[in-house]
Amino acid sequence: MLVLLACAELLGMSLWFAASAVSAQYRTLWDLSASQSGWLTTIVQLGFVVGTAVLATLNVVDIVPAGRLFAAGALVGSASNAALLLAPGFRTALACRMLTGIALAAVYPPAMKMISTWFRARRGLAVGAIVGALTVGKATPYLVHAIPGAGIRPVVLTASVAALLAAALVTFGYRDGPYPFPPRPFSWRLVADIMREPRFRLATGGYLGHMWELYAAWTWLPLFISASIIAHQGHAGGATSIASAVSFAALAIGGAGCIWGGLVADRRGREWLVTVAMAMSGLCALLIGLTFGMTLWIVVPVALVWGFFVIADSAQFSVLVTESVPPHAVGTALTVQTSLGFLLTMVTIQGIPHMAQLVSWRWAFAVLALGPMAGIWSIRKLARMVSN
Repeated sequence: MLVLLACAELLGMSLWFAASAVSAQYRTLWDLSASQSGWLTTIVQLGFVVGTAVLATLNVVDIVPAGRLFAAGALVGSASNAALLLAPGFRTALACRMLTGIALAAVYPPAMKMISTWFRARRGLAVGAIVGALTVGKATPYLVHAIPGAGIRPVVLTASVAALLAAALVTFGYRDGPYPFPPRPFSWRLVADIMREPRFRLATGGYLGHMWELYAAWTWLPLFISASIIAHQGHAGGATSIASAVSFAALAIGGAGCIWGGLVADRRGREWLVTVAMAMSGLCALLIGLTFGMTLWIVVPVALVWGFFVIADSAQFSVLVTESVPPHAVGTALTVQTSLGFLLTMVTIQGIPHMAQLVSWRWAFAVLALGPMAGIWSIRKLARMVSN
């Protein structure tokens, strides 16, 4: 069941960066600025926030069977993503991307709840595997784009077909495990009750520090690498394909980071793991800019280390939430947490290109290190609370 859900999550979440991977082509096609091309990712985040906010407020993830919710989200996401190919201009494309983000709100949080019904003792590893799979899935459009001659249509259609397969896998193969979360009737007060729990607030505080960094890194690392290659070799020849391949590797290695994080968290403790991961990723955010314009033999190792650690702790924040709220509120709590986190990502996704203009790519990513610093403080406070 872990393999089935991991495959479904990988396929379904390939929708996320389907437009971002070909943002250079869209910039040429519609004469977009760097800020506008950033909105091809930011609007997905906004849609996801809207979707998760509605699902949380209405307690949907704790009322509707998670498998049905996942399949419906994957189907809607597949269709709205494919509609990109019919978009006559930038505004229509943004509407398609926002709808895709709304649909993915029914894919990501439910999957974490679904796998949690199968695991208790090794829940950190299990949720880590799911987050690792979605990390590789989000990187997949960059892999397709790295194929010479692969333009907008192959990248977008590959993601839509993958999402259809995800819906089929869950519809025909998934069932709840031996540790199901009890259903509950609808309550307007559920979100407020969750927010009053101090352990939930501290776990979510750590998650927000993590999210401050994560999606801005994923969104702008490809452009950073491309610009760095051009600066190093003095011309743009082959830069796009090389940058796409390196970006895929930097994102996909996060899948291994999530597995490692799950194994270590189950053995050493979640608080310890997220502290180490955030310290390492924050350090990489400070160092990556210093490699700008250097040979790929220097740029790529730092990018890979960053890609490994920037996501290694992500699943553990979700596990901390499942352990900090009553069982009947787990689905809604996970949805609230992800909604707040993705809302925050919009700030840094839109902010990084402006930072690059102000202080150059050499220092633009340094501001992302503030997130891990704040996240470590919150998790250390949570660890003291738990130990007492």
